[in-house]
Order: sequence, then structure tokens, then C-alpha cells
Amino acid sequence: MTLDSSRRTALVSLGALVAGTAALAAGPSHAATTAQIIPPGAQELADLMGRLRRAPRRRDFKTVPMILQQSAFWDSDALKEIIAYRGTRKQVWDNTNLAGPWLNLMRNSINAQIFSFAHKDFLAVSATHGTAHLALFDQAMWEKYELATLTGNGFKTNTLAMPKSAPSAFAQSEDPDSVFGPVGDTIPALQERGAVFLACHNAIWEVTAKLIASGKNPDHAPHEAVAAELTNHLIDGIVLTPGIVATIPELQQAGFHYAT
Repeated sequence: MTLDSSRRTALVSLGALVAGTAALAAGPSHAATTAQIIPPGAQELADLMGRLRRAPRRRDFKTVPMILQQSAFWDSDALKEIIAYRGTRKQVWDNTNLAGPWLNLMRNSINAQIFSFAHKDFLAVSATHGTAHLALFDQAMWEKYELATLTGNGFKTNTLAMPKSAPSAFAQSEDPDSVFGPVGDTIPALQERGAVFLACHNAIWEVTAKLIASGKNPDHAPHEAVAAELTNHLIDGIVLTPGIVATIPELQQAGFHYAT
């Protein structure tokens, strides 16, 4: 099911983790990440989140090519905003392992930057590829293409894209059961805190190849069409790039610190 514009606007205005759950369940939609848990005074980060909310996300592809040579095939405007971010502290995480501690590490980095070093405008970006990229597809794709089989059945569902209800007030930052603790190790929770997750077209193309080779192609669609459908079903707020390995140097050139 695709969210219509009025429903999507309502979800954005609510800005709660519960609303994030509804957006994920509904399938692909325009970016709805909110600034709900951004530190007071973090003006640069808040401004970026606003620009990313307004940046277009095309999710109506019928087919996509193997190599993206035109910016209309990725979220060019949103990616440019991230590269141009004016905050003085920014980090890009090279995340490849779905079952690894990547979300935990990002959360810990955000916590220390904000609370320990008082860098309120700190921006954490996930350069997502490898098996970690499976977490960027909505549950409809996990079910249709049996994506759990690509995890070695380590994940039955896409739990990393499912937010959990938890305290989110900064006064509760020492509460281990708040979003500042392990319960905040989900993509929606980190998005609420201003983290950005980048998707990789090349990873989508390679996932498609594996699905077709293993017979997980119920529509018997061509490679270009299956890759397009997966692209259309990236979870809410994701920024699609033409390729993560090539995008990382663009971010580093703009002052992002590399982490893995």
C-alpha cells in the first residue's frame, strides 16, 4: 500500500515513533524523518533535516539501468544537501554487515558527540551496502522476495526498520531504556535523532541478481524491473545514491570522517 500525500503529511506532523511504524508498514513514501530528538540549539542539523524532508524522492521506477548515468535515477537533491552540510562535526559509517553492531556504534557515536563533546550539530551518515542494505527495504519486499534467505535466516523480518516505543526526552538521556540506550538501535530511532541512511544502487542491483539466480522472482520480471521495484520500496527517509563505494569519497572530500 502506498501512502497518499495527506496521510504522509499527517505522519510527518505527528513526528512520533509510533507514526514512524505506520509509515514503514505502509511501504514507500516521501522522506518523513522528523527533528523530534534533535538537541536544542542544533540549528544546522535541524535545518538539514528540514531540507531533507522537502527534497524529492523518486519511487515510481518501472526499470532502472545497471549503471546510473543520470541524476534523475538517484536522490540527487538530498545527497547534495548532505554533502554540503555546514556542521563542523560529521561522520560517515561504512556499514556492510546486517548482523553486526552498526546501529549500536552509530548511536554511541551520536551520544558521545552530543553529550560528551557538546557538538550538538553532529551528523552521522550510514553508507549502507553489503547485507546491511537489506535493512533498507520495507517488509513488503522482505516477504515478496523472501529476503530473510539472504541473511542465512538470521533475520525472519526486518526488525532493524521497526521502531520501539521508548522515552525520548533529553532529560532522560541516562535512562538505558530510552532511545539513547540500546532500544534506540533501530533505523527509525536514529533517523529521529538526525542520522541519515544512504542506500546503494549497486547493492540493489546485486541483491536483484541473487534473487533471480535463486528463483526468488515471483513475477518472472527482468533484472531491471526487479531492481526498480526494490528501489521503490526503500523505507521512509532513505537517500538513494548511485553507489556507496563511490559516494564515500565525495563525503570525505566534503570533510566527513570515515568510520567502519
